[in-house]
Amino acid sequence: MLHDAHMIHADIRASQKISANTEKANTDKHWLDMMIEQRLIDVPLTAAPASLTMTPPSEVDNMISGLFPSHVQPVQPSDVTLLQPAVTLLQADATKRSLLATGSIDLTVTSPPYNVGKPYNGNARDDLLSYTDYASFTHQWLANCYYWTRPTGRLCVNVAMDTNNGGKHPLTADITTIALKVGWKYHATISWYEGNISRRTAWGSWKSASAPHIINPTESVIVLYKDTWKRADDSRPRVNDITGDEFKDWVLGQWAFPGAKVKQSYGHKAAFPLELPTRCIKLFSFVGDHVLDPFCGSGTTLQAAYTTHRRVTGIEKEPVWCQATSDRMEQKCKLVLRPSSAAERQHKSITTSWTG
Repeated sequence: MLHDAHMIHADIRASQKISANTEKANTDKHWLDMMIEQRLIDVPLTAAPASLTMTPPSEVDNMISGLFPSHVQPVQPSDVTLLQPAVTLLQADATKRSLLATGSIDLTVTSPPYNVGKPYNGNARDDLLSYTDYASFTHQWLANCYYWTRPTGRLCVNVAMDTNNGGKHPLTADITTIALKVGWKYHATISWYEGNISRRTAWGSWKSASAPHIINPTESVIVLYKDTWKRADDSRPRVNDITGDEFKDWVLGQWAFPGAKVKQSYGHKAAFPLELPTRCIKLFSFVGDHVLDPFCGSGTTLQAAYTTHRRVTGIEKEPVWCQATSDRMEQKCKLVLRPSSAAERQHKSITTSWTG
């Protein structure tokens, strides 16, 4: 049985790095300094109640929107570094819809279990469902992400091209089909060549057309969106931090960079490298957006989102990977995630949680 939730509220701290090289920048700085002095931007995150239909107002969203009055927009990344983002880590099951408020997420970046027998918690059977059960599981978490996402929100799903569990299955195609049935709209598929195929021995029929075995050295990043692709529906500041060279390179849709090493991933054997969520976050979200990883593993997405100044929530059901995420954030980001207090236990779907 899951214990009561330990919802944590992160202290959101205002950055004071503001360029004063223009008259507008001076105006921005005077205004932001005033906000800091009055402590109008030291706002804690609020915990979502245990309801499947709630749409509580987000104090954080109101705070970020209020940071940039209309007379100083648009703001450039060189002018202001936004608030250090809140980091929330939930030890919970991503199939529980009540974990997050509806319409609260701008971008989800994740790599779900591939269902190929990866020992995520020391037992390969945890990742070896029948393909029918795996499809049902996929439908469930994709539907939850859809529920949690804003109308202009996006979803990036990193998966293998195919799987051999119970016979050959086109994993990327099947997950895309399920996502469309849930309600997601299709935008693109990015091909990622990670170049980590070691010595090949599974040739099938060696030097024969009888039954050769094909190994695909690429994975996919399926890019989906909820209602509309263009971000033009709200008054929040749209601050970009992607460079021109990054943009030109990344929109090509053929990415090539090494996969993650187990040691770099705090022992996780199925983690993606930091480069992957970093590209997705900078390409498909603005500074200050709310990013989610419902299968956060050892916290790669949390690190990428935090270092690019986004708020981020990670969901992970295994305590060993929650601890790995906590270690990563402290070592890589100098951010200590604190556990909840008894007064903050509010949610029955969450075993425990931390924020920083």
